[in-house]
Amino acid sequence: MGGSAFRVGVAAAFAVMALATAAPAPASYLVARNAANIGLKVDAAGHAVVYYTRGGKRLKPLFWGAVNARPPTLEAPQVAFKKDYSGGWGTFRKPLWKTIRDTCLPYDGPPLPYLVVACKAPDGSYWALQRWQRMLPNLGIDPWKPGQSAWELHLSHWTGELPKLEVWVDWVYSKKFHHLFGRYTYQGRPVHGFSATGTGNPLDGYGRNMYLDTYDSAYGPGWKRENSFLAHRPNGNFCYGFYRHDPYPGYPPVGRRPAGHGKRYRITALGPGVTPIVVWEGEGLSDYNRGNPADVDYERQMNDIGDGLAAGDLSRTPCSQH
Repeated sequence: MGGSAFRVGVAAAFAVMALATAAPAPASYLVARNAANIGLKVDAAGHAVVYYTRGGKRLKPLFWGAVNARPPTLEAPQVAFKKDYSGGWGTFRKPLWKTIRDTCLPYDGPPLPYLVVACKAPDGSYWALQRWQRMLPNLGIDPWKPGQSAWELHLSHWTGELPKLEVWVDWVYSKKFHHLFGRYTYQGRPVHGFSATGTGNPLDGYGRNMYLDTYDSAYGPGWKRENSFLAHRPNGNFCYGFYRHDPYPGYPPVGRRPAGHGKRYRITALGPGVTPIVVWEGEGLSDYNRGNPADVDYERQMNDIGDGLAAGDLSRTPCSQH
């Protein structure tokens, strides 16, 4: 893509990314927000009861009927839990939350980020509850509304390997700006949706956003939310450049924000279907030095990788490495 076309693409991408976290997105399964005293029981028939306290009330919803994820398809909806927030009364006319025989074994699966509790079911599948702050404001701005700092509790149920985030860092737009790009896959297949709003919220059960945090940046010390953006169709690829931004519509009047590249980066993604939340974390780069042969060679390698990932990109703002 040429320089002028790239500038147009960047502007459009910012419009899409600006409010990408403004509304709920499909999740592994979002059980509750700001839950406390969390517990999990699973029986041999594949029913799971999640116990938690919120607003002074003890709640015990029941979940069943889903595992893993389908590859993206227009022929069938993504897998999803059946659920009964009465704990069994509404569906089975009995209080399974009270009588469930917990058969879960100690968890021996892969490490999970944001883990609250996990266990291994008798059939060898895994159940897990993870808790994280998905709705933080973009551009390193501190939350100013209660919902933006909410801790979301997500339930997952899976077998085998976890979803896979692959991420590379380099520079873009004549090497003036820091940049990252990557690919999201599950069981060797791309993760992506088929439709989304103009602000980047998936409109089907297949789409997934990448939530990008930056560490020790111009926003200050520690981790700050930089932005969020969709995995693209059909390859599950994504990309993001660190540029200066004006605050998005509805944000506080804090003035033009600096470029948010940092010493480290972290990308969090909700698993496809009912698979777990996964995280990638890696080091940032120093500024590009045209006189350094190592930087020149490294950027050439990254361009080759990124161009390969973006081949046939069908998004409204396809990725560019240049």
